[in-house]
Amino acid sequence: ADTGTGGEEVEALQLSARWLEVLRTYLELVLCVLVSIRNNRNLQKFSLFGDISVLQQQGSLSNTYLSKVDPDGKKIKQIQQLFEEILSNSRQLKWLSCGFMLELVTPTSLSSLSNSIANTMEHLSLLDNNIPGNSTLITTVELERFMNLRSLALDFCDFTAEMARVLTDSNHVPLQRLSLLVHSVSVMHKSLDNMPNDEHWKALSRKSTSLRVYIMAFDIKSEDMLKILKPSIPLERIHFDSYITCVSGAIVDLISRQYDKFLTHFILMNDVIDTSGFPDLSDNRNEDPLVLLAWRCTKLSLLAIHGYTVWAHNLIAIARLRGSDLKVLEVTEESIDFDQGELADQDVDPVHNLIEQVSLGLGQPWHAVMDIESLSVFTEPNRHFYREMQSFSEDI
Repeated sequence: ADTGTGGEEVEALQLSARWLEVLRTYLELVLCVLVSIRNNRNLQKFSLFGDISVLQQQGSLSNTYLSKVDPDGKKIKQIQQLFEEILSNSRQLKWLSCGFMLELVTPTSLSSLSNSIANTMEHLSLLDNNIPGNSTLITTVELERFMNLRSLALDFCDFTAEMARVLTDSNHVPLQRLSLLVHSVSVMHKSLDNMPNDEHWKALSRKSTSLRVYIMAFDIKSEDMLKILKPSIPLERIHFDSYITCVSGAIVDLISRQYDKFLTHFILMNDVIDTSGFPDLSDNRNEDPLVLLAWRCTKLSLLAIHGYTVWAHNLIAIARLRGSDLKVLEVTEESIDFDQGELADQDVDPVHNLIEQVSLGLGQPWHAVMDIESLSVFTEPNRHFYREMQSFSEDI
């Protein structure tokens, strides 16, 4: 390398060394935890979360760092065997939740559970963005063993029409909570062709009138979302998070029309570097889609927005429409814009007026979010989804 890139090379080497140390420590800690509980037959709730989202931003984790830390794959194999040992030894397990634990769960892990334990399991979540190719962590045949599931969390591409059919069988108890992660990596390697159609969703809702669905969509194109958002999904929560793609006003409008009876949580996050070019959902529209969402969705209690233009007068309208029923309204300061009329009025400070009017509408003190980094939903979307999925499932 020439002298002009010397500093960058040194920085890259330091970064690489740091990630190698992080990953080495991660593997040791996972081994330590699993070894200590391998023979514990009293586990009732087994919940594992390993935040690998930061590591994933550095490229293909398995090919770059993992092969250097564990070149022959012995530690990963040991971790997988310990996990299966814990499952085979369990006698009271009711709750099994595993999210983003690096190569811990394999497509054969669940076969370690005895039929009697699988039959009494009430919650199951298996989420991992690192599964190679089109592999899935649970098959339809395996799902048939879990006859008492009250809540389930899976990658959306893994939740097939056949699975929906199994869950509507008379020998299964009614499912009450379903959390689905739609990730661009998964959609790229798998297919949306096998997902449930509207008739499957209707059958699931008939089986359980209390079924509610939580979807997080990460960098999903609008045309894919239009395929995914079937009218009969009892959608209670939806969270859009993106670095590349943007949600369209048409998608927001569709959600407000189709899920007005159920929707309580709506999160819209766009991590763009250029803060001067936030997309405007109300562009060329008579009515702002977010205002229509607040008007139609009468159960909406949480609205969080960053990275999309939210006009001040529309924010005031949202607060007035929902009032005190809107428990959480989080909009980042840089996402709020004012029209020329508001800025031209010399008698009123537009920012002070916005704070005052929104606070009056909500019936509680309100202000814009000044520091986006304070929101875990923004900085750690995987962690946010996992935590929300847990509380959503426990809320039965």
